[in-house]
Amino acid sequence: MSEFPFSERKLEWGNNVFLREFQETVESDELIWHLDREDRKVTVLEGESWMLQMDNQLPVLLESGRIYHIPAYTYHRVIKGSGNLKVVVEKLL
Repeated sequence: MSEFPFSERKLEWGNNVFLREFQETVESDELIWHLDREDRKVTVLEGESWMLQMDNQLPVLLESGRIYHIPAYTYHRVIKGSGNLKVVVEKLL
């Protein structure tokens, strides 16, 4: 069992760029509210009806090709959709 509800591999695009994949089989209760220490830029590659919810906001649909910014120390979570979700995460240090 993995510590995280996704698989991740570092991309050669930069020191802090990763490909993450959430499997369709992930349990919704594994997708917990959390925060990160650095700003993040998230680019959606594929996924259907997955959502991103930021603290004190309504969930927004994650759309393929769009970029989402997650500020450091902001609580957020991913809400499960159908199929796998693939995103590129750039940690902005």
